Amino acid sequence: MNDAAPAPTPAPRRRARVRAPELVGKGGWLNTGGKELTLADLRGKCVVVDFWTFCCINCLHVLDELRELEEKHRDTLVIVGVHSPKFVHEAEHQAVVDAVERYEVHHPVLDDPELATWKQYAVRAWPTLVVIDPEGYVVAQHAGEGHAHAIERLVEELEAEHGAKGTLRRGDGPYVPPEPAATDLRFPGKAVVLPSGNILVSDSTRHQLVELAADGETVVRRIGDGEFREPQGLALLPGGTSQAGGSGGGKVIVADTVNHALRTYDPETGVIERVAGTGRQWWQGSPTAGPALEVDLSSPWDVAWWQGKVWIAMAGVHQLWTYDPETGTVRAAAGTTNEGLVDGPAAEAWFAQPSGLAASDDRLWIADSETSALRWIDTEGVVHTAVGTGLFDFGHRDGAAGQALLQHPLGVTALPDGSVAVADTYNHALRRYDPASGEVTTLATDLREPSAAVLDGDEIVVVESARHRLTRLRLPEEAVRVEAVAHRTQRAATDIAPGTLRLDVVFQAPAGQKLDTRYGPSTRLLVSSTPPELLAAGEGAGTDLFRELELDPAVTEGVLHVSAMAASCDDDPANEYPACHVHQQDWGVPVRVTAEGDSRLALVLAGMDE
Repeated sequence: MNDAAPAPTPAPRRRARVRAPELVGKGGWLNTGGKELTLADLRGKCVVVDFWTFCCINCLHVLDELRELEEKHRDTLVIVGVHSPKFVHEAEHQAVVDAVERYEVHHPVLDDPELATWKQYAVRAWPTLVVIDPEGYVVAQHAGEGHAHAIERLVEELEAEHGAKGTLRRGDGPYVPPEPAATDLRFPGKAVVLPSGNILVSDSTRHQLVELAADGETVVRRIGDGEFREPQGLALLPGGTSQAGGSGGGKVIVADTVNHALRTYDPETGVIERVAGTGRQWWQGSPTAGPALEVDLSSPWDVAWWQGKVWIAMAGVHQLWTYDPETGTVRAAAGTTNEGLVDGPAAEAWFAQPSGLAASDDRLWIADSETSALRWIDTEGVVHTAVGTGLFDFGHRDGAAGQALLQHPLGVTALPDGSVAVADTYNHALRRYDPASGEVTTLATDLREPSAAVLDGDEIVVVESARHRLTRLRLPEEAVRVEAVAHRTQRAATDIAPGTLRLDVVFQAPAGQKLDTRYGPSTRLLVSSTPPELLAAGEGAGTDLFRELELDPAVTEGVLHVSAMAASCDDDPANEYPACHVHQQDWGVPVRVTAEGDSRLALVLAGMDE
């Protein structure tokens, strides 16, 4: 018999607690009634810091995901948005003020145009969520969408823990709503001329459609009483189509963006009807074809009638889809869901938040906003790029299409001579591309975030979204000349060592969940680079969340494009049908090759400190 005392059970190993860096930004605070906030002001509250930028559709999805959490835990939780711009326009303070109102952000927002707080928190992707406990320590970080369920569980744990410790402070948070503005339109999105000659406008922030008289100013009627959420694209259905059991003549199809649906509106009867989408957001693994009312959609931003179908700019998944009114079906028609600029057959092409469509006889024009590109798909199903080079180059430069630059265009309009007008949104301009000459010119400047334009006789009516109005212009014979400006997204490059680079995507399933391996690998990793020569080996797709990358010694800087996905399900053996969740994020990481750089690059898809 051994009389020695048993060895004590070792205490659970805890990671070092990390104090949250202060929230600082040159642009100051919004939605606080003019008060400057510090983390000390938030002590005693659970805090979720949302790093976002208003061009990013994934960031807008996260704003919607957080609304229920924000309301449910209003007395213990404070969400703080840190606006971290990608485009030059997004660094303008008034543009951030507009975006906060446009997207109905009901929590404090720090305007951080120089990315000071982004750098302090070592953020690498939009959107990223950081959870801070009531004592001011970082306890979790999540990149991408789909994390609201995990964050809610963590908030509930923090409420219980700090309630017991006496370190939880209940009561109202620091949010102070701004004064509402009185205008007939509020951040309108798209427009269409009705057969009557009146103009129908999607009044996005007020969740309605507005019919204006032919003058583009007089309100005839407002349409919608709870049916729409931030509607955008509008298109007339031709008279010959049957749709939802009746004639399509005179009906308008509406991209009901935040409801992830398509609806029709009949100006004669006033009837509004959902014709596609379930109201749920599409996620990886969901059906991409089938009965229109049974298939999920993701932030449809614009619609156009072309080749006998309604084409949909599916901004939320970087694809084009179609809706066939005759058969009542939808399907993915172009794009892989990977974000970027890759031409070729529709099934292999990459888009980046397509947001505007316009049809001509032999092509469908596309405003591909995140690549600042004008693109088109031909009748054979091949995708081409007319203007634009990728995710990180933008500006205002006219001339030959190969050298011309746009900045986050949201709309495109086919003109009678075969050219197209582009609503060059973040340049506050209307541009024109002529396929015959291959030239880009400027038609008008001093607009304010034009999001679309529609022909009306020999004039073009521009939707000036941030001026809350329509502006009627006569198409000039000669374009306005502007000084050329070019930009590249300004984000600090990550120094990496030459040779072999170990890429690790860090993923830990949220508490109570596990990786879903019932039907094979539950993770996916896709890697590419700009320029392509940066990677000598390691590009392409795989199922492991790590990769050995070989760098070309002749290339000293570039951008690594990384797309990762992981699927997790509730870990409850007694539940035959556990709820499952997809975690997905795309990164564009600027890198600089230097002897002092790191040989490992870690990107956090979802992670939690104990």
